[in-house]
Amino acid sequence: MSKPQTQGEAGTGHNAAAELLVLYRSLLLIRRSEERLSRMFADGEVPGFIHLSIGQEAVSAGVMSALSAEDTIASTHRGHGHAIAKGLSLDGFFAELLARDTGLCRGRGGSMHVADMSVGMLGANGIVGAGLSIALGSALAHKTQKNGAIAVAFFGDGALAEGLIHECLNMAALWKLPLLFVCENNGWGEFLPTSKQLSFTLKDLAAAYRIPHVMIDGNDVAVVAEHAARLVAEVRAEGPRVLECMTTRVRGHFEGDAQKYRDPDELAALSERDPLNVAARQLETLGVSEVTLSDIADEIAARIEAAVESARAAPMPSFEAAMADVYTSANAMQGDA
Repeated sequence: MSKPQTQGEAGTGHNAAAELLVLYRSLLLIRRSEERLSRMFADGEVPGFIHLSIGQEAVSAGVMSALSAEDTIASTHRGHGHAIAKGLSLDGFFAELLARDTGLCRGRGGSMHVADMSVGMLGANGIVGAGLSIALGSALAHKTQKNGAIAVAFFGDGALAEGLIHECLNMAALWKLPLLFVCENNGWGEFLPTSKQLSFTLKDLAAAYRIPHVMIDGNDVAVVAEHAARLVAEVRAEGPRVLECMTTRVRGHFEGDAQKYRDPDELAALSERDPLNVAARQLETLGVSEVTLSDIADEIAARIEAAVESARAAPMPSFEAAMADVYTSANAMQGDA
């Protein structure tokens, strides 16, 4: 396996304290939001299942920092970080996960299907790898409309065994679509290491379809942001690229997964590669004070609590509206005829 590029190899273009603070703020907002969701899920406030991206926040924050408002993304079942970093309303996000009528999808999507077209979030997805084809279609639309935007397909290494990725890589390469494939390689496909599931690497796969591939340290948000900015520019000008971010899944496959299949020593060592800790150490080196970081933490905590309380106070969806946007009435179809 190729060695992921590190900060020293990637350069220092995004190491200015002000730029790194913006990225750190995004990291912290994602982390604290998911920690809050974890507690609410344990208390029975969040219906269904949730899959947390704790440990993988640098990918979301770094990639999204390179995108414009017009760019679109398709997410995964572990997509809270993507949603928040893309700019979804925090009030609407929490309301959606609490199944409230004020949610971004009026409570119908929940954690695995949260979406907001107004900011280019095409949706999370409960089917492994299914977002790939949605992003492919969006990239085709961007190219057809000649609007200069790109699409981003997020997926995990657990999706590499899905046949759909072959189709999407082939079509993106064949049509030179403005599509950035972003693999969050955390080493796991549900409950089994992907090293025991795959006979190839993503680098091999990308090469087979003649798409340039870059592997980086996905836990260093500055590295992710720097490479994402370069690759996004290449995608706009030339066509598809593959960005493989080597990262860490701290929590289980789903919230409540005890992870008895993982080595306790491995779990105990994860804090060293924690994206927040990595960024905090870099900020300290750049002279950013603990007071500044503490103020950011307090501000984010207040934002999250306000969003949670707003969601809790919001009304539940009405039963009568449950079928809205599912079927078109016969009268409406006759009127269109």
